[in-house]
Amino acid sequence: MAARGVGVLTRWSLCSRRGRVHRPVFRLVSSAGPAAADLGRDEQPPGSEVPGTEDKTPKKRFSEVQRERREQAQRTALIHCPNKISEKKFLKYLSQHGPIKNHFFYESFGLYALVEFCQKDSIDSLKHGSHTPSLSTEAAIPFRSRFFSLRQRNPSSQSSEQSCVKISSQVPPTNRKLFDVLYYAESNVGNFLMEFQVKSVPSERIATQKILSVIGECLDHFGPGCVGLQKILNARCPLVRFSHQPSGFQCDLTTNNRIALKSSELLYIYGALDSRVRALVFSIRHWARTHSLTSSIPGAWITNFSLTMMVIFFLQRRSPPILPTLDSLKSLAGAEDKCIIEGNNCTFLSDLNKIKPSGNTETLELLLKEFFEYFGNFAFNKNSINIRQGKEQNKPDSSPLYIQNPFETSLNVSKNVSQSQMQKFVDLARESAWILDQEDRASSDDRPWGLAALLLPSIISKSHAKRSKNKPASERVRSLLESIKQGNTADPASTDGERTMNTQT
Repeated sequence: MAARGVGVLTRWSLCSRRGRVHRPVFRLVSSAGPAAADLGRDEQPPGSEVPGTEDKTPKKRFSEVQRERREQAQRTALIHCPNKISEKKFLKYLSQHGPIKNHFFYESFGLYALVEFCQKDSIDSLKHGSHTPSLSTEAAIPFRSRFFSLRQRNPSSQSSEQSCVKISSQVPPTNRKLFDVLYYAESNVGNFLMEFQVKSVPSERIATQKILSVIGECLDHFGPGCVGLQKILNARCPLVRFSHQPSGFQCDLTTNNRIALKSSELLYIYGALDSRVRALVFSIRHWARTHSLTSSIPGAWITNFSLTMMVIFFLQRRSPPILPTLDSLKSLAGAEDKCIIEGNNCTFLSDLNKIKPSGNTETLELLLKEFFEYFGNFAFNKNSINIRQGKEQNKPDSSPLYIQNPFETSLNVSKNVSQSQMQKFVDLARESAWILDQEDRASSDDRPWGLAALLLPSIISKSHAKRSKNKPASERVRSLLESIKQGNTADPASTDGERTMNTQT
């Protein structure tokens, strides 16, 4: 995923002509195996892909991707390696457990290798040949997983060896249905029903909270690499949040939340329908994080999920639409797609190959600027966002930001957002639209431009401070955007949506 993220960023021309902006999280280490070839295919050079044209290869269903990823994960190990290591010797050592299908190295608080074997039995062999470390001053808690540490038997003899690896830049489905079938099935032997002895609690929510509390304690005390654990048990959807330090992933763990799984499937479908979707979501979320619009700490901030809903809604509002509404996906659904969870209709078409591609050919550069203009002037005081119908609707309450939950339609997924945070988002969106429109193609200085300018907090704050002396921000930006719209001589419709920002060198 990290490799794909870097590939997306390169398409936006992040750097100015002379200055470069680097914000690396990891340094991935490439290998000569299939991973390097896959990465090369993912990172196409800018301009090599025509907007709106999609690969004709049949797209996989969400359930198919889940099965493949679970099976792939069962054949994969994460290994913490010495800083100096020979890739050839490393692979030869691991090959005694079975053939290796793929591998790559990366740096994150040390050197790590992600190794995918051809067979699941290889992981069992690797576990069998591993041991619990013996520490001189501390006691180790025995824990068997697919996360290993590689040690050298005689480190002194390897001190002169140079690293030979090359540096480069990288919920399961519920069992409830099976449980119901088995629980209510008639027994073929006698009129008996065997049940487990259990403890009871007043509600299912309390049961979920207790289960997550115990799981959280186990992860905190026994899970290698799991740090920063938070128990957020009083939220509407109780969860345990933690970070896996070696991989850099932040994880939200919950139980018995089938609607969340359907939401994940829906986001997968929208992301797979058009190559511009994930790129735009990634850029907007990175922009929001840069300007502290989002936070990993629960509070009055806009969440990444809410931002994703806003991007989807915006793309549904384009002419022609880039993404279909949820109601249209529901109308295309067959009997096999029918899904009712706790009284909520979660039905939508799961076969991506039956969804007609969009005829919209607008560029990513145009979509980014239009996103900021659209929400910089959105009537948040009276309208709500609804991806089921893809149109603005009157808000049912006075929440500063109202985004209808796509499945639990009576809920607002952005109910936590405060008025001050909402105003901050609007101001930053207007400033960003203004900056993107004011780019000078002939600029010869070293200042960042295009998307890079939006990812530097100082650029927007200085621009805001300089121009706010003349008139109030809201009035100034509104007049600027109005003049921009009136001053555009090129009609997007007449140029087939190929108008771009000044982000080409």
